[in-house]
Amino acid sequence: METKSHEQLHIFFFPYMAQGHSIPLIDIAKLFASRGVKSTLITTPLNAPLLSKAIQSSKNLGFDIEILVIIFPTEEVGLPPGCEIASMTTTHEMKEKFFKATFLLEPQIEQILDQHRPHCLVADSLFPWATYVAAKFGIPRLIFHGPGFFPLCAILGVKLYEPHWKVSSDSEVFTIPNLPVEIKMKRNQVPMVFEQNANLILSKLLKESRECEERSYGIIVNTFYELEPAFADHYRKVLGRKAWHIGPVSLCNKAAGYETEIRGMEASLDEHECLNWLNTKKHNSVIYICSGSMTNFSDPQLLEIALGLEASGMEFIWVLRREKKEKEEWLPEGFEQRMEGKGLIIRGWAPQVLILEHEAIGGFVSHCGWNSILEGVSSGVPMITWPVSAEQFYNEKLATEILRIGVAVGSQKWASLVDVKKEASVKRDAIEKAVARVMVGDEAEEMRSRARALGEMARRSVEEGGSSFSDLTALIEELRSL
Repeated sequence: METKSHEQLHIFFFPYMAQGHSIPLIDIAKLFASRGVKSTLITTPLNAPLLSKAIQSSKNLGFDIEILVIIFPTEEVGLPPGCEIASMTTTHEMKEKFFKATFLLEPQIEQILDQHRPHCLVADSLFPWATYVAAKFGIPRLIFHGPGFFPLCAILGVKLYEPHWKVSSDSEVFTIPNLPVEIKMKRNQVPMVFEQNANLILSKLLKESRECEERSYGIIVNTFYELEPAFADHYRKVLGRKAWHIGPVSLCNKAAGYETEIRGMEASLDEHECLNWLNTKKHNSVIYICSGSMTNFSDPQLLEIALGLEASGMEFIWVLRREKKEKEEWLPEGFEQRMEGKGLIIRGWAPQVLILEHEAIGGFVSHCGWNSILEGVSSGVPMITWPVSAEQFYNEKLATEILRIGVAVGSQKWASLVDVKKEASVKRDAIEKAVARVMVGDEAEEMRSRARALGEMARRSVEEGGSSFSDLTALIEELRSL
């Protein structure tokens, strides 16, 4: 740990109340604390125990990291008591109310900034108003963006030039302007917030996000330079915005001596049971399937996944958001009996980093959330890409076309996170074919070789003298100079 200056640098971290947003920002707060920075995480009552468990390893090592609790205004917007995590919203109406509630947090943040006067506020990009609140007290605000440089550049290109409205249909291909490489998309793959009829809350969020990014001190990105150098340079030089890459933060925590499995919710299956199962398998023989904490596939789609996995003949670990029931219509008859010893189903939360790092894992079916993309890259595992929403279709392009470490399963259209689909959009044959391509044969070995090389680069980047280690050092010194 670095020697503290006469006045210890104190930073507030304010994660959005969703697992995909909060986990990396908690990791970042722990990372700053390991460098001698006093780190305070702001969260709500329901989220506080999860954060407390996640930072315990840091506190045990003597690092200065704490939690400050604010009240989430569920009653004011008509949400049920305790609805403080985005994954708890099950309808469009609830999702809109949740967004509205996040804007109502502004007075509480203003009050604690006035009371504590930290040297910097690092807040999620979904809190655009945080820039203006911090400015009231002369506090620099850094934006934490969930995605990497490539999706940020792609999103900005679509925002600024609106190429998706210059084609005649949803399925027609367009090129995203002003990027270092040519990237083609379809209009129905563009995130919902860019729709002309997007609801008022999302439109307000989009508008304020643009303004707050321009007025903020800069952004923190969970990536490493070697993964997307052309886009890191493009974002900084061409777009003229200050940005620091300090990831992959899961590896940074490992390098600092933290327990990587203490991240997010408690695993639904004992990690030792999971690892013991993997220890019985051959190298690169198991496919890992996980669609994130927000995606909720319909019964017909889950049935197609099960049948595709069985037809592939591969051993697998499948993580899904379903509770065990006596009768499950989405499972093929006799599936669990036939797959006993060959497949492991984990219902709920899984220790993903530990699983991906195991030598038995040969491929990763991912929804292409940035955390999952980065964890797959860091583990040196090739991917099957299955984007559903948000920036995930951009992330798919990075994995399949730029890095060439993945194959697409065939997901074609942006879908609402809370919509229940009546039919399967990806069929069993496509799933079986994608699994075969990423697990066996020369093409699979080439992808695996490229993925391993990237994994080595990721590990070196967080070591002393590496690109992410050095960028974090530069950011801390700059903040101290302020």
